[in-house]
Amino acid sequence: MVSPVPASQLPDPLEMVRRLKEARTRYNVRIRFKNGREEHGAVTYVERLGRGRIIDVEREFAMDFSIHDLLDIMY
Repeated sequence: MVSPVPASQLPDPLEMVRRLKEARTRYNVRIRFKNGREEHGAVTYVERLGRGRIIDVEREFAMDFSIHDLLDIMY
């Protein structure tokens, strides 16, 4: 079961953009989503669209995301 995140704990969108720009240069990044899901892999991000993709080569998995879906980005 997934519990919703209180509004006071939501991340700042500008901080998420800054962290995503830095995450593009990292080999492995862990991303937590607001729905409770957690994924790791390489990240691509297009700031103009506010969308990105996380790619896990080992699992042959890729997933698109919006910046509004993110809760935290860890390097």
